[in-house]
Amino acid sequence: MAPVTPLPTDAPVVQPGSFLTLHYRLAGPAGDVINTFEGKPATLSLGMGELSPSVENLLLGLPEGTHATFHVPAGEAFGERNPEMVQWVARRLLNELGDPLEQYTLGDVVQFPTPDGSNTYAGVAMQVRDDGAVQFDFNHPLASQPVTFEVKLIGVL
Repeated sequence: MAPVTPLPTDAPVVQPGSFLTLHYRLAGPAGDVINTFEGKPATLSLGMGELSPSVENLLLGLPEGTHATFHVPAGEAFGERNPEMVQWVARRLLNELGDPLEQYTLGDVVQFPTPDGSNTYAGVAMQVRDDGAVQFDFNHPLASQPVTFEVKLIGVL
């Protein structure tokens, strides 16, 4: 067993609004949904909606240098699946929002602009009708599932 290196007692601690540089992994029963450990670290500002509020709460109080794994019960990290978030999008609207020649297939992840145009959200194509309309699931892929959240805090500002 490798020796554990104690963290400095003066290490910055994650607080609401902290700017973080970190590696993290979010996984469900089917495996990783996102994993930055094998590439460049991520940067994010706590409270800006880049992680779910319940996942952000796990980070609060952790000192810089922490490497931890959390097991979050089903539904707590990204809520429960909402059947109302599975919706048909008309081909006419898809043409307006993107490439009119795009052919959508089962499993495609498509980014949509928010109504005010300031951000985006994603949907997964579930079905395609003959008229070109596509049924999208706008639920988070880990909704209603237990989640493993692994994090290594590289920097806290």
